[in-house]
Amino acid sequence: MYDFANSGYTTVVLTAVFNAYFVAVVAAGASDGARGAGTLYWTIAIAITNAVVLFSAPVIGAIADHRADKKRFLAVTTAGCVVFTALLATVGPGDIWLGMALVILATIMFHTGENLIAAFLPEIAPQEDMGRISGYGWALGYLGGLIVLGMCLLYVSWAQAHGQGPTHYVPVTMLITAAMFALAAMPTFLWLPERGVASPLPAGHGYIAVGFERLWHTLKHVHHYQDLFWFLLSLTVYYCGIYTVIVLAAVYAREVMGFDTAGTLKLILVINVTAAIGALGWMCSAPNARWH
Repeated sequence: MYDFANSGYTTVVLTAVFNAYFVAVVAAGASDGARGAGTLYWTIAIAITNAVVLFSAPVIGAIADHRADKKRFLAVTTAGCVVFTALLATVGPGDIWLGMALVILATIMFHTGENLIAAFLPEIAPQEDMGRISGYGWALGYLGGLIVLGMCLLYVSWAQAHGQGPTHYVPVTMLITAAMFALAAMPTFLWLPERGVASPLPAGHGYIAVGFERLWHTLKHVHHYQDLFWFLLSLTVYYCGIYTVIVLAAVYAREVMGFDTAGTLKLILVINVTAAIGALGWMCSAPNARWH
């Protein structure tokens, strides 16, 4: 259900609507209208976000594991992402730094929440069922993204039919996304238990120090797990490429191919449908696979 809840954010904000709106409207006058300036600002914001998450995630994960407090951390990141997404509705033409700051904060919260919810998987599924449960999560995530995107498409189509421009209907799509995230995440916080057991805090140590110490211990012993190290490194590089496509697809569609907002939403809807079918197909063809 959390996958269902948070997928609206990545689908609407990062993939389909706000990225193109930021480049075409918010940063339209950047650098005296120099071509590509808005895209540069957008990619800088995404790069800063990914760098922060890359270095903070292991420490936050170590702290959450040590305290057995993943659910509380998840609540903080969820509330943060919802609030900052709603605040994106205040971003208008020329608000480049405000838009960048809010996107950075919202996306850091989103990705940190992604890491925290993934850490629950070993607690809620036996090893032989992890792949199947993960497949359900991915499929429901695409469904959640489809529903939020569909709601936004209905509103955008109505607004365009009444002569409204992006500065009127894009802020509303941010509020729709934030509200759906908050609503659909509630089952997770109502019913998902925290099954981890807290470890005692060493004398004279704070949780932040413990988080860094656990990270340092992992790095010192990584040579014992070379396969895992190379897997994580290759996965990081792979996701750099995938993420670039995700956050720039709508920008390219609008700036180069001439799509309007409604057309871009339809494009992403079709992609999400095929992605959901792929996730379900993988789950059916490999029900006992351990990893997604």
